[in-house]
Amino acid sequence: MKKLWFVLCVGLLPQMMLASGKRIARPNIVYVFPDQFRNSAMGIWREEGFSEHVNFRGDPTHTPNINKFARQSMVLTEAQSNFPLSSPHRGSLLTGMYPNRSGVSLNCTSVRPFSYIRPETKCMSDVFRTAGYDCGYIGKLHADRPEKNDPNNPGHYVEDSNPVWDAFTPKSRRHGFNYWYSYGTFDEHKNPHYWDNNGVKHEPHEWSPIHEANKAAEYILNKNNERDSSRPFFLMVSMNPPHSPYRSLNDCMEEDYDLYKDMPIDSLLVRDNANRTMDKSKSAAYYFASVTGVDKAFGHILEAIRKAGLDDNTIVIFTSDHGETMCSQGTDDPKNSPYTEAMNVPFLIRYPNKIQPRVDTSTMLSSPDIMPTLLGLSGLGKKIPKTVQGKNYSSILLDKNSKVAAPHSALYIQNIDGKKAEDGTVIDYFPSARGIKTLRYTLAFYLNKNKNLVKTLFFDDQADPYQMCNIAPEERKADYNQLCQELGKLLKDIDDPWYQQKMLGNIIPYNK
Repeated sequence: MKKLWFVLCVGLLPQMMLASGKRIARPNIVYVFPDQFRNSAMGIWREEGFSEHVNFRGDPTHTPNINKFARQSMVLTEAQSNFPLSSPHRGSLLTGMYPNRSGVSLNCTSVRPFSYIRPETKCMSDVFRTAGYDCGYIGKLHADRPEKNDPNNPGHYVEDSNPVWDAFTPKSRRHGFNYWYSYGTFDEHKNPHYWDNNGVKHEPHEWSPIHEANKAAEYILNKNNERDSSRPFFLMVSMNPPHSPYRSLNDCMEEDYDLYKDMPIDSLLVRDNANRTMDKSKSAAYYFASVTGVDKAFGHILEAIRKAGLDDNTIVIFTSDHGETMCSQGTDDPKNSPYTEAMNVPFLIRYPNKIQPRVDTSTMLSSPDIMPTLLGLSGLGKKIPKTVQGKNYSSILLDKNSKVAAPHSALYIQNIDGKKAEDGTVIDYFPSARGIKTLRYTLAFYLNKNKNLVKTLFFDDQADPYQMCNIAPEERKADYNQLCQELGKLLKDIDDPWYQQKMLGNIIPYNK
């Protein structure tokens, strides 16, 4: 009998009591992050109360649910995806570590078997689960390596492509998520598939964000006993759109496309640095249609939280893993660059009666900071693993007059494939570019595999918000030298390969 009472008390402790004996209620967390959703794609940047806080022109998008949510939230204008690529960001998000430590140094595919979150790594969800949370994951993961572990076809990958991108994640690598409805990565937006807790594959033939929002609503409302209602919950919803493809009505909903289809290209691509003659410009209407569709799906999730009566004690975050250039800078690469369109992501957080709704223009939240900050907001700051490299900035979110120094700079990281084995698999990565983003400047250096400098990007983001004028370092020598010094310190702090090998040591003063 004593043993049973002890088990019951331990199970309820995270929800009920502090060390002082006072009753507490841990907040629920709903973390929604569509893929490739750039910050400027939120319709708020064309509305009073928001437009005056940025120096760019917002995209002509219809996002009524995000706009309403933003007025109830703290909106960070300077949140940055340090390695603006799907898997590396997700690795940092879940582990609180930079790509050199998270295990996810490149996009996860079958030819990069070393790039994935290791089972022994303590992730954000592991901490929440240990603290008594029910943890759910819905949608795209893309932080695990593909293996020949198809539940329906043992000994084979889950797809026949080469390389394999999609992946089935077994229970041993789900890091505390007890509710699972997920996949690796698969880009047929109206023909998605998911594996559930037991490895059963589901093919709903429905546009993926709408389907995922419906599953999230079921989880929040606990319609089918998806979760333990006696526990707080941590739910991540990872939508694939507006990630490519964005070429046709196979990729978005027709009613959303109808809002943009007749708009001239110069009314769609409004950024000064957009090359409207690129073939990719034909995708703009489909990309923005997907943005609007994601907004609808997000609205459905918010409505479920309201219906469940959980608004007041639920932290809701809307963000993305990276942005989308969409013809800006004349590049076909939508991400993986230090350009604002790729690095700058939405970050909206609502926590009623705890976080004051406002626009914050100076906190440069980085990908690894998200994990410790969310744990801090949940009263679990002392449970942050020692492996975490990011910082807990929960006090800044909770108190706009916080004495904690806000981060005013962020690293930019790019890695590429390194050495290859005889069978063609990649066995390590080459750290091809590093840079720094501050509230005023962007500076990035690119190396070839002989470790020679091949390109430097240097922009004054205040005077040149569309990054159209690459500054010669000698023109801003003092600022350039200061940026190099700060970059060296940041790389040293995370023990990055550039610091370890003193790359560009004649330019970057690592030991100052």
